[in-house]
Order: sequence, then structure tokens, then C-alpha cells
Amino acid sequence: MNKLEEAREIINQVDDEMIDLFMKRMAAVKMVAEYKVENNIPVLDSIREDTIKTRNIDKLSNKVLEGYYLEFFDGVLQASKEYQKYLIENELKGNK
Repeated sequence: MNKLEEAREIINQVDDEMIDLFMKRMAAVKMVAEYKVENNIPVLDSIREDTIKTRNIDKLSNKVLEGYYLEFFDGVLQASKEYQKYLIENELKGNK
């Protein structure tokens, strides 16, 4: 196996793990949406987002990757908020 094939194999394994983690994260996001509906809390929580970003950036061992991580994680946060909005509008609106 050459270096490219080895790298692609690692990427495929990481992608598989990320899918599992994504599903786990979105299940937790659903729990958050349910709580927010029950307690009349808005989807956006900027303070929480900033806290998570800071905590996670501090864990980066390669600070060159900080901007790339933030771009990646902003996508995760956006997907989470959009899923919350979807759940609230389509599945949870009658559960208030």
C-alpha cells in the first residue's frame, strides 16, 4: 500500500467514525430541542457556542489548524441549529 492509499484508508475510517459520532450528536441535539420547547428557550445560544468553540480550540495540539477547525465546527453548529428548528417546527410544536 502506498502513502496515498494509506492516507485514504485512514480518512475512510475516520469518516466512518464521524458518521457514528454525528448520529450520536444529533440525537443529543434532539434532546436539546425538546428541552428548549418545554422551557420556551430560543434555538440560538451564542454564549454556549462561544464556550464550546473556546474549549475545543484549547484542545487542538496543532494551532495552525484552528481556523480550519472553526470552519468545520461552524458547519456542525449550523447543522445542529437547523435540525433543532426542523424538529421544533415539524415534530415538537404540539408538545409545548
